[in-house]
Amino acid sequence: MKIYLYLVLFIFFYENVQSNQNDPGQFLVGAGIYDITGQVAEIGFMGYAVPKQRGQGLLQRMRARAFIIGNKDREENRVVYVSVDNGMAFQIVKTEVVDRLNKTFRSNLYNDKNVLISGTHTHSTPGGTGGTALVDITTFGFVKENWEACVNGIVQAIVRAHNNIQLGRIKINVGQVDNANINRSPASYLNNIDKNNYTDNTDHEMTVLRFESFDGKNEIGMMNFYPVHAVSLNNTNLLVAGDNKGYASYLFEKSKNPQGTLPGKGKFVAAFGQSNEGDVSPNLMGPKCIDTGLPCEFATSTCGGRTEKCIAFGPGKDMYESNTIIGQRQFETAKDLYDRAQNFINGNNIVQFRHTYIDMQTINVSSRFTSTKRNETTCQAALGYGFAAGTTDGPGDFDFTQAKNSTNPFWQFVASFLAKPTQQQIQCQAPKPILLDVGLIKPIEWVPFVLPQQIFQIGQLYIIGLPGEFTTMSGRRLKATVKQALINAGTWTSDSHVVIAGLSNSYTHYITTFEEYQEQRYEGASTLYGPHTLASYQQIYDDLATKLAQNQSVPSGPAPYDMRGKTFSFVLPPIWDGVPIGKKFGDVIDDVHSSYKPGDIARCSWWGANPRNDLFTEKSYLYIEQYINQTWTPILTDDDIQTRFHWKRQGIDHSVITVEWFIPLTQQTGQDLYRIHHNGVKNNIFGKEQYNALSKSFTIQN
Repeated sequence: MKIYLYLVLFIFFYENVQSNQNDPGQFLVGAGIYDITGQVAEIGFMGYAVPKQRGQGLLQRMRARAFIIGNKDREENRVVYVSVDNGMAFQIVKTEVVDRLNKTFRSNLYNDKNVLISGTHTHSTPGGTGGTALVDITTFGFVKENWEACVNGIVQAIVRAHNNIQLGRIKINVGQVDNANINRSPASYLNNIDKNNYTDNTDHEMTVLRFESFDGKNEIGMMNFYPVHAVSLNNTNLLVAGDNKGYASYLFEKSKNPQGTLPGKGKFVAAFGQSNEGDVSPNLMGPKCIDTGLPCEFATSTCGGRTEKCIAFGPGKDMYESNTIIGQRQFETAKDLYDRAQNFINGNNIVQFRHTYIDMQTINVSSRFTSTKRNETTCQAALGYGFAAGTTDGPGDFDFTQAKNSTNPFWQFVASFLAKPTQQQIQCQAPKPILLDVGLIKPIEWVPFVLPQQIFQIGQLYIIGLPGEFTTMSGRRLKATVKQALINAGTWTSDSHVVIAGLSNSYTHYITTFEEYQEQRYEGASTLYGPHTLASYQQIYDDLATKLAQNQSVPSGPAPYDMRGKTFSFVLPPIWDGVPIGKKFGDVIDDVHSSYKPGDIARCSWWGANPRNDLFTEKSYLYIEQYINQTWTPILTDDDIQTRFHWKRQGIDHSVITVEWFIPLTQQTGQDLYRIHHNGVKNNIFGKEQYNALSKSFTIQN
């Protein structure tokens, strides 16, 4: 009888625990999206640091995608996650966003501590938004128009998410994305002592969150975390785009919003967030010597001792096809995980956060966390020679190579005009040969030193907001540190899960493991604060996770340097627009054909104006229109992957605008009429004025 009673009690207890683990938690949830596209012409791109990579048009618009998750009973317990189609998040952006949110909501509802802004790391974004010298130097300084577009777009996305808040539930699913990334610094990875603990040298794990109304009848949005560099489009691309993650978001939103909804206009929001992508490339064919077709030298990624000819490609026949392939693979996995998601975020409906600022140049790191098992310190910020070598996704110039542990007298002499490293700094950063001692360069801030450190808890999910690019193994170790801290605090459960939101809130370049740092490839050379940088992060997040679990407060820390009003810029405004004598703005140069077949490219060009005159925020520079019910109806915009918007300077003040439509093979054929429509704004002595340009109509037939 006792055995029977024990069995009944065990079954009841087990089923009750299982039920509680999969009961839907009740959260306040809201999602919003807004356009953050900056100037698509003449401005240098942020990412590859190639001055000649300056915009000449648009492939897809850039978006901010915001999600608000809150405790339904305590208004102050809510967090905001924003994924931006941008190179990274910057402190000068975050600070202004928070200030405007405080003015909008007249409270401290959304603040520095509970707002997390994470960049997707597209390298095809208009630059000049960082504020610090190192990230803005190749764009010839700060570009206020691009910064304003980014700030305003993030604020508006959060406002929309706030206005859409409802009682909802969140499902979580975790799976594998295969054949979508490779390690671009395998020689460094192989130096890790724990490499044999893992099957792959990159993380394939994707974590998907499904947001829906509490009754499950309405789908609200999706966000996921997966590590891969958004560099499918290489440094020869001159069209602004969100790269593979932006395309994946576009596909997901297109699949979920009603048919015919133009991009960015639907209620369903899908964010493909970045994670620990520091050494992770989407160029699956790997690096080859472009002159011989042979593999590059393994340790240094050189061809004949030079970096310029060692470039990674693939998997498509060109970078635009590669972009769609990698985006498609992320989309397909995310969609599958989203559709099959069964487990709910619950964790007693907990929503909480911890945030602090840390001066990364003055940290004493405990032997608990260092690889040397000795007490160590971080260093004043510095970049090594391998930084200037670039990567196989985008190699540098001159004679710099990765994995270089010695200095060059010529470049040492040149760099000394900015700041000469002290002997203490040389020893602290060893074995890094210091090229740019950015921690000592005055009077302007070249890189940030005081950095935001942030962690969110949403039920059993923990999101670590990191201000830089963690490599695969450094990300794994940091997540393990957070997990162990939660275990020690007694709050880790069987369904707890940790993810990394990379490139968040500020930007401090790369963070490698101690072993990877010894190799001094690009990632190690770009680890600013020396060989014990990762250990310092492990120490910081061990403390933050512990305080979070024990419901203890953390100090705010020192205030970061506010770069607003202190930036430099040598970017000239666009010159006045003109057209050839006898021509008007919007006059056709080369018109479309009267008929096309599926798979063809419909193309039209006009005399136009510089697109810098108007960003056309939440609008479009182009429309593909179809004649439906005696009305020309837009069916595609400049945010659709099938279209491309090109700008080209001709002479001194003339602009040629070309719009292309890559007609899909699946396009319906028949007698329906189509046309291409371009909108622009001209600027001259009489001021700004909008103009419209049209192609003639055409059909699509077999």
